[in-house]
Parts: sequence; structure tokens; C-alpha cells
Amino acid sequence: MDFQMFMNDVVQTARKEMVQSGYDELTTPEEVDDVFKKTGTTFVMINSVCGCAGGIARPSAAYMKNYEVKADNYVTVFAGQDREATAQARSYFEGYEPSSPSFALLKDGKIQTMVERHEIEGHEPIEVVQKLEKAFDQYFKNEA
Repeated sequence: MDFQMFMNDVVQTARKEMVQSGYDELTTPEEVDDVFKKTGTTFVMINSVCGCAGGIARPSAAYMKNYEVKADNYVTVFAGQDREATAQARSYFEGYEPSSPSFALLKDGKIQTMVERHEIEGHEPIEVVQKLEKAFDQYFKNEA
């Protein structure tokens, strides 16, 4: 197996994990705008192929789909793969540097907070989940 085939498998597995967890994949800037401009709450997972995405971020995202406090929309963009969609999503994350993997919480299209790569990489999945639960409780409770 050559490297390109291997990477294609890694990317497809990462995409599949998010879709199977109940997230809508946004692959174009127009899809990003359609969701982000909706009234309500949106939870965004900025996916990537790094180890901390597979071992920490995607499992944390899957868990959050079942958390008692709900977002109206659960979506994902794939950094390094769907470049235009990711750039469009990041244009909504004012005040935050590009970071992947990461999570963004939006309300009515406005960034509320992010959990950035430095808060994911090197941490235990339960620590990331607890940070996300706290953010959901703070920004999404009684909204959905």
C-alpha cells in the first residue's frame, strides 16, 4: 500500500467516525454558511488526521452527541481536506487562531467559545469531555 492510499483510508475512516456519530459533514463554504447562519446553537468539530483527533477529539465529539444539554446542529469540517469549507468555518471563529482538531460553539452564528488543540492534545478524553460539558452548560443550556 502506498502512502497516498494509506492517507485516503485514514481520511475516510475519520470522516466515517463523525458521520456515524450523528454529525453533518460540511464540505463547501455554502454548506457552512447555510448552517452557521441559522438561528440556534451549533456545535462544530474541526476534524483532522492527527492522533489526538482520533484518540481524543472524535471520541469526545461522539460522547457530546448524547450529552443531556443539546445543540440544535452538530456539524464537522475537515481541516486539510475540505480547505474552503474549513476556511469559511474559521471565518466565524473571531478571536481564535486556526486550530485542529478543535471544537467551536456558536449561537445564532456567533462564536461563543472554542476548545482548541492545545486543550485537547496531551489531555485525557475525560478532561476534554468535561471541558465540553461545561461549555454546553454555559452556552447552550435552555437554548435547544
